Amino acid sequence: MMTMLRNRLLCLLLCCAVMLMVGMGSSRAQSVAIMVNGEPITNFDIEQRTKLLVVSTRQTPTRQQVIDELIDEKVKIKEGKKFGVDPSASDIDASFASMATRLRISPEQMTKSLESQGVRPETLKSRMKADMVWTSLVRGRFKDSLLVGEKDVEALLDSKDKQEVDSFEYQMQPVVLIAPRGSDLESRRKEAETLRERVQSCDEANNLFKTMRNAAIRSTVTKTSADLPVVLREVLDKTPIGHLTPPEVTKRGIEMVVLCSRKPTTADTPKKREIREKLYSKKYETKSKAYLQEIRKAAMIEYRSAK
Repeated sequence: MMTMLRNRLLCLLLCCAVMLMVGMGSSRAQSVAIMVNGEPITNFDIEQRTKLLVVSTRQTPTRQQVIDELIDEKVKIKEGKKFGVDPSASDIDASFASMATRLRISPEQMTKSLESQGVRPETLKSRMKADMVWTSLVRGRFKDSLLVGEKDVEALLDSKDKQEVDSFEYQMQPVVLIAPRGSDLESRRKEAETLRERVQSCDEANNLFKTMRNAAIRSTVTKTSADLPVVLREVLDKTPIGHLTPPEVTKRGIEMVVLCSRKPTTADTPKKREIREKLYSKKYETKSKAYLQEIRKAAMIEYRSAK
């Protein structure tokens, strides 16, 4: 009897010790490491952000690099609130879903992927919120100083660039032959090739595809050469007006574009667009860095625990 009581007592003491250790670990993880303008950054925040950076960059940052990033985000969000820039939860969820779409997965799949690597989705969403706030702030407050003049662009064009062929404005309508999952894509592709020989104008394309089953034609889209990737520009330049581009297999089925018009335009050439975007990015980075240094200097930052 005494032996049984002794064993139960030892078991109870062991359980209490384990719970105490777990509690101490949890407490340490949730302990405040830094206070930024009265807002806490916990050790758990630091651990989570470290994991996120490892997942996204495949590199392991130092603890101080992670802390600096989290501090920057705190001051950015506070500055945003001062000017009424405060994205809602639905805005952040939409941005999260948009990122998942670009990765060709669903938001649920991205959440599971993050969690499988020890990262809470809220950690990524927190970073996304700070980025949204900061982009809106910098572009809004310094809009005029971020403008890139035509003279600045021309100054960086070399003689070969200045002789570049004029940019074109394309008017086109996307077409899709819908192919349900499991259907014969090769058969649909052959059908698309037959339709290419038949269609001679945008009017014919509209009359045809609006009456076909399992087919759709969208409204006219207008793009310039600078708006399009090189591969698509080359395809459109080889396509006769009123005809369809070669069929392409996608997850929706067989897609083509009917080219309604192709006209020279004085809009940006691809090279000018490239230079303009680089100049804008340089101005943005310079202004962003100076602005962040200014508000960080004014922030109240207090380290609470050992690094």
